[in-house]
Amino acid sequence: MYTPAEEKRLFELSKQLLAGDATASITEKALMLREALNYADWKYYVQSEPVLADVEYDQLFKMLKKLEEEHPALQTADSPTQRVAKGLSERFPAVPHLVPMLSLDNTYNAEDLLDWDRRCKELAGDEKITYCIEPKYDGASVSVIYDDDLLVRGATRGDGVMGEDVTINVKQIKAIPLSAKLLKYGIKQIEIRGEIVIHKSVFEAYNKGRIAEGLAPLANPRNAASGTLRILDPTEVRKRGLNAVLYSISDYTLADNATQPKELLTHFDSLTWLYSLGFPAPAKEMVLRNSIEEVIQYCIDFEARRDDLPFEVDGLVIKVNSFALQDKMGMTSHHPRWAVAYKFKARQATSKLRRVEYQVGRVGSITPVAKIDPVPIGGVTVTSVSLFNEDVIKEKDLRIGDTVLVERAGDVIPYIVKPLTELRDGTEEPIVYPTQCPACGSLLERQPEEAAWRCINAGCPVQVVERIIHFASKDAMDIRSLGAANVQKFHDLNLLPDIPGIYTINWDSVKTMEGFGEKSVTNLRQAIENSKSQPLHRVIFGLGIRYVGETTAKTLASAVAHITDFYDWDTEKLTSLPDVGPKVATSVADFFAREENRKMISRLEDAGVNLVNDHRNLKPADGALAGKTFLFTGSLSQFKRSDAEAMVEAKGGSILSGVSSKLNYLVVGEDAGSKLEKAKKLGTVIILTEQQFLELAGNN
Repeated sequence: MYTPAEEKRLFELSKQLLAGDATASITEKALMLREALNYADWKYYVQSEPVLADVEYDQLFKMLKKLEEEHPALQTADSPTQRVAKGLSERFPAVPHLVPMLSLDNTYNAEDLLDWDRRCKELAGDEKITYCIEPKYDGASVSVIYDDDLLVRGATRGDGVMGEDVTINVKQIKAIPLSAKLLKYGIKQIEIRGEIVIHKSVFEAYNKGRIAEGLAPLANPRNAASGTLRILDPTEVRKRGLNAVLYSISDYTLADNATQPKELLTHFDSLTWLYSLGFPAPAKEMVLRNSIEEVIQYCIDFEARRDDLPFEVDGLVIKVNSFALQDKMGMTSHHPRWAVAYKFKARQATSKLRRVEYQVGRVGSITPVAKIDPVPIGGVTVTSVSLFNEDVIKEKDLRIGDTVLVERAGDVIPYIVKPLTELRDGTEEPIVYPTQCPACGSLLERQPEEAAWRCINAGCPVQVVERIIHFASKDAMDIRSLGAANVQKFHDLNLLPDIPGIYTINWDSVKTMEGFGEKSVTNLRQAIENSKSQPLHRVIFGLGIRYVGETTAKTLASAVAHITDFYDWDTEKLTSLPDVGPKVATSVADFFAREENRKMISRLEDAGVNLVNDHRNLKPADGALAGKTFLFTGSLSQFKRSDAEAMVEAKGGSILSGVSSKLNYLVVGEDAGSKLEKAKKLGTVIILTEQQFLELAGNN
């Protein structure tokens, strides 16, 4: 539809309009705004590649709307203010909505809400207004239709009048019931609007899996939900763990001789009613307020705790509660007059990619980090963004000098969504991935099945420091006061060359250093001395063996009497242990086969570090859970996860890190996600509630 040159012109035009730099007559400015908004619509709805942040789009829309209100002759039939949205994918058949799915007018501050309240009161006349407030979920809009109590259709928003028929995919979302008990209330047909969303924990777990496989993470929950809804394979849709929130009844037809249910007089009562019937309505997140001042205060308070919700929200929706008043107020061609969205601060912005730096990790993995012009996103100024690996750079086709779209959802680390290729002018330079370690100069290596390039030089100074930091960390040897800053300082002064060096620090030299008085030195020495008696599993975890986390370290420790027993273990013997697969086994076997690692272990033992599996820490063979494997998922209400895992181990059981054929029991709390689905699919895992677990463990 647009050539690259046109795309670049329209993007730059958008930025000029936002900055107030576009000098033109009123007629020309209206034309510019229509062009810019039509282009943004096409990129967002058809290409699924937004070029403007939501707040930027809304600013342009308001400019055009104000111009047309002040100069009605400027309004054209194809103006963005006269329609809902543009574009339909041709992958699914188009179907009409029973009632058009209009957009919402947006507000960003108290003044906007006061102005909207004034207009509502003018339309309501003498009737008192009660407002209903609910979260504005950041997902993919849908409408679902039930006929004779059966779900017969699910459709995307499309252009607001026609949507895409994605019924087969909607049926994969377990939150949406396939049948309803509506006929007994006299409802023959009903159309309900909602949002397809992804639970934050499900989204993060899915992205972690993709990153572990060397794949680029999905951009954000909203794009993930929208993209998943359009996948042609419903089996893949089911795997993504979509959820839903149904937030309004848009249309209904009564059965013959039926009277209107009393629950359908107000918005609040209608959603409470839907929730009681098993629909995923936001009944628990809705509130009623009697004045706009109360609404404003609620908006302010809610934004401060927006991240407490399990789903991403980008604002609040305020609606006139009475359906009769809604009908009286009516709607424009673009939005209902009786509802408005209060949008939170933007968490997306554009910036310039200036350079790429390369960080060396504890196991030698090289991570590229983009350095961008400082840009505020969601209350945080972002200057650095991880690019994960070389494949991500190639897949996104990133170049030095690119204008990039940066996003930050919740407290998640910011990431680059994409470069705005239409803005390139030829000065951009390809990103050349290094062939040598930026810390020690050693040649980098990459295994065929891995995404990351790695420095395999065990003496690489950055890796050495990172390994010492990990060894001393809270979850490993728990050496208080030996944090990252002190490790780096000691290493730079040649006081701490490697992990065993922790136990041979020259304290006379330390005492001469600024900031190390007698008390601080005494405390650090005592913490190091105490670490010598840590159990074996903490030592194994602290050694930083690739792929070995805390749970696997416990499994390994419980299998031997002394850490050196692993010198004789091969991968076949290692994979016989619970939760140890071929990849972990190969890493463990390689670690203990290396001569430099054996020398390190010998030095630790000479220093007095415990390398023996103390029989006081062995799992009892006759415990209530002896020989059984467990995994916990979801939010637990009766105990902390760490306490539950300790209980399992105290009674002879083992904790696994994931669902596999070796898992005996999966204990589920609220909002259990992909682990529960995988366990059900395996068919061999016994699924327990928290209470059932306590009964099995003999704890009432």
